[in-house]
Amino acid sequence: MRTRFIDYPNIIRLNPNVPYKTRGNAAIALRLEISGSEYDTIRETTIRTVEEYSRMGEEATDPAVVFLQGKVPSAVRRLSRRALTEMVSVHDAIVTLRNSCGSAAAYGSGLGIVGSLAAVGNTLMGDHTYELIAYRRPQNLGKPRRVEEHSVIRMDRLTSPNTFNNYDAMNKRVLIKPHGPDPVLIGIRGETPRAVYRAFRLLRFREQIERWVIFRTNHGTDAHFKNGALRALKANSPVVLKGVVHGMPIRIPGGHVFCELRTSRGTVRCAAFEPTGRFKEVVARLIPGDRVIAFGGVKDHRRWPLTVNLEKLIIEGLSEDTVAENPKCPRCDKRMKSAGRGQGFTCPRCNYASSTISKRFVSRERNLLTGLYIPDKKAHRHLTKPLSRYGLEKRRWDGKTPTGTWHTP
Repeated sequence: MRTRFIDYPNIIRLNPNVPYKTRGNAAIALRLEISGSEYDTIRETTIRTVEEYSRMGEEATDPAVVFLQGKVPSAVRRLSRRALTEMVSVHDAIVTLRNSCGSAAAYGSGLGIVGSLAAVGNTLMGDHTYELIAYRRPQNLGKPRRVEEHSVIRMDRLTSPNTFNNYDAMNKRVLIKPHGPDPVLIGIRGETPRAVYRAFRLLRFREQIERWVIFRTNHGTDAHFKNGALRALKANSPVVLKGVVHGMPIRIPGGHVFCELRTSRGTVRCAAFEPTGRFKEVVARLIPGDRVIAFGGVKDHRRWPLTVNLEKLIIEGLSEDTVAENPKCPRCDKRMKSAGRGQGFTCPRCNYASSTISKRFVSRERNLLTGLYIPDKKAHRHLTKPLSRYGLEKRRWDGKTPTGTWHTP
């Protein structure tokens, strides 16, 4: 038997609210069909590669590799689902791995076992997307990424919605380039392997690419909000809350907007931070009585109580916005003025006065509609489902093995 991939390499994004996570809180799973005689060779090669390329000894560097043969056990699948919404302990991961007859090579604190085992357990049988990642040559690490912006704009125009989050036109920002010193040059996300490969071919680079590969992933699927996420506030976890706006939103220095929701669990503080762009302005236009469903991550800020950092918002119903205004003079139609507390109104033009006339309440236009709102593209988390994907979700994986050109070398 020849060793072969039975799936594209998987990038599995996990709970994005974990405080000690890597930037995208992701792990990679490789699913192979091999003969028994090749297992030891593959295992040794994998461990040697991790030891060679990981930055051993650096703070918060805790790589790990998990090896599991045969069908993925139900216990591993359950742990993987937990890792999307909770903080999973190393102890729980090790116990699950041992009970599943798996093995691991772990370094540092062993924390990497959690992500590794969770990646193995998430076989992406439901909604999924693809990502083509191109890597830089070592001599270019730490230098600005040289990708021609106009080619990204053109690629986005020619391939959307089969690709997504390539370029944020509102903020004039290229989104396929990371900004750190990591070896990734670009990452193109899309609905099919063919779509991301076509998009890749449309780009123009001013530096050489060392290698590239197409991954299958839960990127852009809202996987952390599946099954309603957690309905109780729990720090470092995603939550979905249905409630009514309580009090007027407050804007603080820096542009951040806070509002409170009255829910079945009590009053909950929600935040839309400045990088969310137009989204925070939607939150700022909410008024008491508006009915919403809030999606976000629960954070334990030092300065504030538990707060839901909003990732998206569904406005289900709008309350009537009324304002009290002085009455008009029945004689000359001029707006009247108050004559004093409990003394009625007088007309500044014709001096007509009345103690029985009172203020009237009128409705103001809301300049807001019901529906779904999400932050600007530049503020999307890896798991955030962009607007362009609604209606394109996949119900299942077709089970096809990688075909055509899906990596080089």
